[in-house]
Amino acid sequence: MHRIVIFGNSGSGKSTLARQFSSKHGLAHLDLDTLAWQESTPPARKPIEESFAEIKLFINNHQNWVVEGCYSDLLSMAMKTASEVIFLNPGVETCMDNCKNRPFEPHKYQSKDEQDKNLGMLLDWVGQYPDRVDEFSLKSHQKLFSDFAGKKTEYLFNQRDI
Repeated sequence: MHRIVIFGNSGSGKSTLARQFSSKHGLAHLDLDTLAWQESTPPARKPIEESFAEIKLFINNHQNWVVEGCYSDLLSMAMKTASEVIFLNPGVETCMDNCKNRPFEPHKYQSKDEQDKNLGMLLDWVGQYPDRVDEFSLKSHQKLFSDFAGKKTEYLFNQRDI
């Protein structure tokens, strides 16, 4: 059984690796960005109970899956039934480079121009990863990784180098 949780900073390669696992092993794929946010301006997180319910529904509907994201609060829900976790931690500079070169994400943005307008804010946010103390931080990801008792791997370099 494959039940994999992938987490790390924005731009660490989570979505790319999750798509590779999904394709190679026929896993259902859940990107937590698709259920963490309300459709509002400015963006606001959904109530945690709503996101938990959506994660639980996904897990219950799929025997084999990969869940990816940067939300420690949501990841902890998926990790309860995960067989494996992967922490992508290639460093802030690699993450920033990946953000600058990321392809258009139509599930997150209406257009490539809209995505590109968000790049400056994203790069600032990615750069704060080691210093933040929220559910998106390096510290919270290290704790998730440390607390998981099953099979786990941390990559301190870009997974393309594997």
